[in-house]
Amino acid sequence: MQFQISDELIEKIRFLIEEKNDEELLLHLEDVHHADIAEILTELNLDEATYLVKLINSEKTAEALMELEEGVRERILENLSPKEIADELNEMDTDDAADIISELSPELQQDVIAEIEDEEHADHIVELLRYDEDSAGGLMAKELVKVNENWSVTGCMAEMRKQAENVTRVHSIYVVDDKNKLKGRLSLKDLLTASSNANISDVYIPQVDYVNVHTEGEEVARIMQKYDLEAIPVVDEMGRLVGRVTIDDIVDFIREEAEKDYQMAAGISEDVEADDNIFKQTRARLPWLLIGMFGGLGAASIISGFQTILTDYKELLIFVPLIQATAGNVGVQSSAIIVQGLANDTLKGNIVSRLAKEFGLALINGISIALIVFVISTYFFHTSFNESVSIGVALISVIVIAALIGTFIPIILNKNNVDPAVATGPFITTSNDVFGILTYFLIAKAILGF
Repeated sequence: MQFQISDELIEKIRFLIEEKNDEELLLHLEDVHHADIAEILTELNLDEATYLVKLINSEKTAEALMELEEGVRERILENLSPKEIADELNEMDTDDAADIISELSPELQQDVIAEIEDEEHADHIVELLRYDEDSAGGLMAKELVKVNENWSVTGCMAEMRKQAENVTRVHSIYVVDDKNKLKGRLSLKDLLTASSNANISDVYIPQVDYVNVHTEGEEVARIMQKYDLEAIPVVDEMGRLVGRVTIDDIVDFIREEAEKDYQMAAGISEDVEADDNIFKQTRARLPWLLIGMFGGLGAASIISGFQTILTDYKELLIFVPLIQATAGNVGVQSSAIIVQGLANDTLKGNIVSRLAKEFGLALINGISIALIVFVISTYFFHTSFNESVSIGVALISVIVIAALIGTFIPIILNKNNVDPAVATGPFITTSNDVFGILTYFLIAKAILGF
């Protein structure tokens, strides 16, 4: 049965914290999953959440802290001493512990690392902090099960039991040589059915997918998705096994990247959360709003330059919002498809063939929409035949131009190592608004004889 976090439960917990009734409080939360603990911490104020983290055993709160939003977690950690933070890190896998440490100030990082009792655990965390957080080295955990190719099957079983104590989930058993270089992987079935006198070198599988510590997170995700892997080993420049990236880390990475791309597409230039302060959110939003403002001013200046034609054909002004909205929508649609293809590495063919395909698609859509608008403008807005033709031709032209811009820009940005997700936001919308208005009036001017 799913655990329900009700208002009554939160009030009960608050009451027990206020009364400092630790015994009953622990009884209430004894069998509660760490994900539900995280949700409870989110509902409490900072002092209450801190009290709860200090009260519950570190094994459960360590997992709960990883489930929290970064902003909430940072505020709770600020209320803990370096020793208390270190106690939490002792219960975490090295990759999660490194993520927590990276959120702290440099001074606090040193104090916390100094308080970690397990020196090997601390060394592993420090090692992970050296890598870029979006690389395989930054995503990997040091906990894994590995065996030497020269070991016997009997000796291997004893060593694996010892290593498995520090590994939450054993996805794979990796085989290394005397220099710790990755040689392959070991099937548990082959290990169990092999003769106890056999060597690992006789039963291991030499084919194994792996990544380098500097491999980008997107590439790691692509490889794991392509080969349906639950974990992938990570090697250094000399081919030595240094860690593994597991599927849960990649899922978290993909989710974070998707959130960043979504914010960028919406015109938010840096990673922000709903709980961030007003100054950080303003800094993230304002640049794109300013770009949109200047784009709007550009469109307004274009309209003002065609006042002569608007004096005689006022109906043309009615369709300006239609032109702008259509241009923006088509541009965003085209760029979104391209960005998705680039992210999934499914975009095939050269840029010319891609533009040709988008041109054909835009032409079909443009003609379909233009015919509908032609009928509506003629019979409902009572525009003249030439005006309706101008609007229809302009719509076709605007849709084609917007589709080509929405296709071309992300590809060019990607080739120049710029995140193409930026193209799906106000950049495409604003540029297509301006080009759309200019195209609209130039076509109207040519057809109406101005």
